[in-house]
This record gives sequence, C-alpha cells and structure tokens, in this order.
Amino acid sequence: MPEAPIHLPIGTRNVLAVVLGGGQGTRLFPLTRDRSKPAVPLAGKYRLVDIPISNCINSGLWRIYVLTQFNTASLHRHINGSYKFDHFSGGFVEILAAEQTLTNTSWYQGTADAIRKNWTHFDNHPWDYMIILGGDQLYRMNFQDILRRHVEHKADVTVATTPVPRRDISGLGIMQIDADSRIIHFVEKPKDPAVQDGLRLDPASYGRYGIKSGEELFLASMGIYVFNRATLREAMDSPHTDFGKHIIPALISTHRVYADVFLGYWEDIGTIRNFFEANLDCTSELPRFNFFDMQAVIYSRPRYLPPSKINGASIDHAIIADGCIINRAAIAYSVIGLRSIIGSGSYLHRTVLMGCDFYESAESIAEHQARGQPPMGIGKNTRIENCIIDKNARIGDNVVISPSGKPEKVDHPLYYIRDGIVIIPKNAVIPDGTII
Repeated sequence: MPEAPIHLPIGTRNVLAVVLGGGQGTRLFPLTRDRSKPAVPLAGKYRLVDIPISNCINSGLWRIYVLTQFNTASLHRHINGSYKFDHFSGGFVEILAAEQTLTNTSWYQGTADAIRKNWTHFDNHPWDYMIILGGDQLYRMNFQDILRRHVEHKADVTVATTPVPRRDISGLGIMQIDADSRIIHFVEKPKDPAVQDGLRLDPASYGRYGIKSGEELFLASMGIYVFNRATLREAMDSPHTDFGKHIIPALISTHRVYADVFLGYWEDIGTIRNFFEANLDCTSELPRFNFFDMQAVIYSRPRYLPPSKINGASIDHAIIADGCIINRAAIAYSVIGLRSIIGSGSYLHRTVLMGCDFYESAESIAEHQARGQPPMGIGKNTRIENCIIDKNARIGDNVVISPSGKPEKVDHPLYYIRDGIVIIPKNAVIPDGTII
C-alpha cells in the first residue's frame, strides 16, 4: 500500500512563533542603553524585531510572541503601532516581558528558560509546532520550507543551519550531520582545531544541499528551531536553561534532531561591528539583503511623514528615510534615518544616522540655544566618519567625529567607541566646535 500523505503545517492554525528578544544586549551597547535589543533601529526606518516578525507574516504564521525583559517601553510602542490583525484571522503579535509570579521571581536565565517561564501563555493555544527565532539577525526566510521538511523527516526538532567558512565558526554553534541530515554531533563555539576538523561538512554532500562553493565549510546554527509540542514540553521539564548550550546537544542522542540547510543571506547583527556593516551594506548597488523585494515585504510602523527634502546636497550610495531635510551637505555610503536634519557644508561618510522621534519646535530650538545647545540633527560644516548616531542627538556646527587614531574601545561622557566605530548615544548633545 502507498504511504499515507504527509500532513503539512497549516500556518496560523497549528504553529506558534516565538521571537527571543535577548537579555541586556551588552554586545550592542550603547544602542541598548535605553531600549531593548529588538527595538534597535535598522536601515533608516525599521527595527530589528521587524525582520523575524515580517518573515513570520510572509510565511503565513500569524500567532507571534516576542519575549524580552529589559527596557521594553519603546518595543511595546513599536509593536502596538505596527502589527494589528483583524478579528477573524486569529493573528497577534504580543510581548511577554519577564515577570514575577508567586512561584518564580527570577529573570530569564537563558533562551530555554524564557520559554519555560512562559509556558502557561503558550499552553492557552492549540499548536503542534513551535518555531523559535532570534531577534538580532538579518535574513529573509519562508518558514513553511523548514516546517515542511521537519514533518517530512518525522523530526522531533529541526535546527536551521547555514554553511560558513572556518574563520567564522569559533563564535557559532557548529554541527555534524549524517547522510540523512540528522544531527549526530553539536559543539557550541568550537575553538580547538582538532574538534573543528571533525565538524567539517563533507564536500560530497554539497550537491545534495545545492552548495556551489568549493571551499571548506561547516554547518552553523542560525538560532532558529522547530520543536514538536511534546518534545518541547519534555525539554522544559529539564533544568537546562539554554537551547544551543544545553537542550539541543542533550536531545541529539535521544530524539530525532535534524538540520535544515539555508543558503540565503544571513547575518548575526548582535554586535556593533556587524550591525554597522549590515546597515552600510544596504547602501550598496546590490545589497546582500534586499529591502526592495516586494515578494516578501519587511513590515514596520506607518508614520505618515512627508517625503524627504534635498536642498542642493551631494548624495552618493545612501539611504534617505522619510521626513528628512538635507541642506547643501555631502553624504556618502551612509544611512539617514527618519526626520534627520542636516546642515549646509557638513560631510557624512560611512555613518548610520538614526534620525529623530519628532520634529523640534521653534520654541524648543530657542530654549536649547539659550542653554548653549544646538538643535536636534547635524549642524553646519560638521564632518562625521565611521559613526553611529543614535536618535534625537544634537550635534553642533564645526564638529569633527572620527575614530581615527583612537583605541578600539572608549567610554566617554559624550560618546563611546566599540570595534573602532564611534557611537553617539541617544539624546546626546555635542556642542559646537567639538572634536572627537
């Protein structure tokens, strides 16, 4: 007799999506000083959390929880203003912040612990599969593909993976698979060259996965997991607190744990350097991540801003978001965020300017000038290179900002340097004539 047809996932009805918002986001500090990591602005008009949520929506997964525990106010505002489903779809995007209960008063201790402490919320819904996502990655994926292969393999757990070269593996979870794509070994951030050698992907399998590269490759976890409900419930009964370090390695020997190989663009943007380069790559003529792909739109909050106004500026390889006013400045290889005001004679090169949350009134400008503070935005004849400028910053006239000749890491009352990049924090005031 022929085999019974495989029951494929049907999206909203039997899949629950959970986005892990992360802890304090120390690797992205000071961008996470006043907001949670998923709320960090991206590419001029988006937030980091828009990436996994948009991937879910485009994949037909409309029941989405976002788990977070630090500085959640701006994330709440963004999600509440961005994602609204009608009463008949059954869809929602809901934040679950860490909370004290009568039985538990601790913070999330890891990715698995965050799921465990919110199980009562998940238990209120009918679902067969849970897809668990990170909140600090840039990629575009149809989750129906990994869900379909999860069912086809009769897997208990499926881990999304991507091929990476040896130079990248010491900071990632690396796995070894058999000919059926079943994971037989998993090592978190392997440093020993001998261990790394044993995890190398067999070149004979490249064709099976559509890999066209001839170089040495390893399969790295993307931090995306699909769990059967029963398997996840069983894993939650263990004391383990993290999926990558504890749960996945423990399940390999007792359950059917499979790898799903993803060949598209994927970048961990949880560090200042990766975040900076991913933003600047958006200004390329052929960026690795295409925000202009209308087949899989990246959603965000509608702001109803006017088009940007350019008054005699020179602009080369730049993204200009809505509502900006740019006077006779020169901008190259830079991202200019919402409501940015840039004065005449200024030069921005390799700069991520996050813009402003509001337009400043004439009364506010006069009040700040009376205190010796410049208006919000970038003043006149100011030069900025290799810099991230957070929201609502006030940068005066004749200012110079550059990491050239400075240490890789600096903490200063006016600025920070991380990975050789100057970061001007949110609401900062840089007076006229300052040289950084």
